[in-house]
Amino acid sequence: MATGRRTILKAGGALGVWSVLVAAGVLSAGEARAAADRTPFQATTLEEAFAALGAGRPDASGDIELSLPDIAENGAMVPIGVVSRLPGTEQMAILVQKNPNKLAAVFDFAPDTLPELQTRIRMAESSDVLVLVKTAAGFHLARRPVRVTIGGCAA
Repeated sequence: MATGRRTILKAGGALGVWSVLVAAGVLSAGEARAAADRTPFQATTLEEAFAALGAGRPDASGDIELSLPDIAENGAMVPIGVVSRLPGTEQMAILVQKNPNKLAAVFDFAPDTLPELQTRIRMAESSDVLVLVKTAAGFHLARRPVRVTIGGCAA
């Protein structure tokens, strides 16, 4: 099979998968086009990030469980796990206090979805990692310090 034909078949298959996900409601058309608002990710202070996410001054919560290493040997890939026991969790945002751009990731949860996640983040240096959880009742915050031995945000 010619290389050009393979490329077309792969692209068509990928388009088909995206179309099915949009039709099934798993992704919205905006997500499929990656037309997300990038403003929160450009915030250089926690206050700017909170404001861009609509959080204002979030309340501290013990119902957000953070799973992070106390010491991360490589800041380029720090594992993080988050579990929210807050009812009606709609969104989780991960922020790193001493990163140049504070917001590391945002995750939206559909209704009746178990609000748990695991991912990896980059950390420029030792810092507090914050998780902001949005519920119908407002915004809630948990934080945990992580010591980084080798920074991971340098280009």
